[in-house]
Amino acid sequence: MTAPRTPDSSAGNSADSSTGAPTPARRGVLFDVDGTLIDSSYLHTVAWWHAFNQAGHDVPMHRIHRLIGMGSEQLIDELLPADRDTDEDDAIGAAHGALFSVHWPGLKPTRGATELLRRCTDAGLVVVLASSSNVTEVAAMREALGSDDVLTAVTTATDAEQSKPAPDIFAAALEAGDLRPEHALVVGDARWDVESAGQLGLDAVCVTSGGISETELREAGAVAVYTDPLALLEDFENSPLGRLAAGG
Repeated sequence: MTAPRTPDSSAGNSADSSTGAPTPARRGVLFDVDGTLIDSSYLHTVAWWHAFNQAGHDVPMHRIHRLIGMGSEQLIDELLPADRDTDEDDAIGAAHGALFSVHWPGLKPTRGATELLRRCTDAGLVVVLASSSNVTEVAAMREALGSDDVLTAVTTATDAEQSKPAPDIFAAALEAGDLRPEHALVVGDARWDVESAGQLGLDAVCVTSGGISETELREAGAVAVYTDPLALLEDFENSPLGRLAAGG
């Protein structure tokens, strides 16, 4: 697998050494992965459902699905009683990971995901993956995407003290991409992406490929919502991503 490209810090806001004129601002997009670029939200839902059942907890799938995109600790806290034996939480999280790993060979990008990443790069935008999943899961998803050659950086759960809806993962992605919030956007599929982005002053563009409705995403504060990455790609020039690339 090709490693992500090293960020070029000279693309920031420093002055051109030959003319003294300011260089164009470095602009980029932080992409959530599960549900946004990889069609995995329902696979995660089923894996969590089995993990909870194995631990003796009856948690309906519809409740689990609405929390996909949260970090494991927060998701478990939301779904299980506060007076539970929390010593079991790590085992539940590990069971989810093992159950989800069965699906790694069959993971597929959402419609237009790979092409959208390349379109962003062609438009001069830095592309950073910002996932709350662990390194091994993200590696499997990167394999499915096959787009490492257009990535500037990849951040995972190990890069954040707290996972979404805390802003840590997007803060790490901004740093990894050498980006400023005013020159970056988030693309995600869950309200947690919108909420965590907002804490850093980042606008979020959302897709409904993770199974969350346009209404809910807009209510959370998404500046634009598309059916999937393909719809965003087809509207690229008019979208917030196209305006960002154009310097708007």
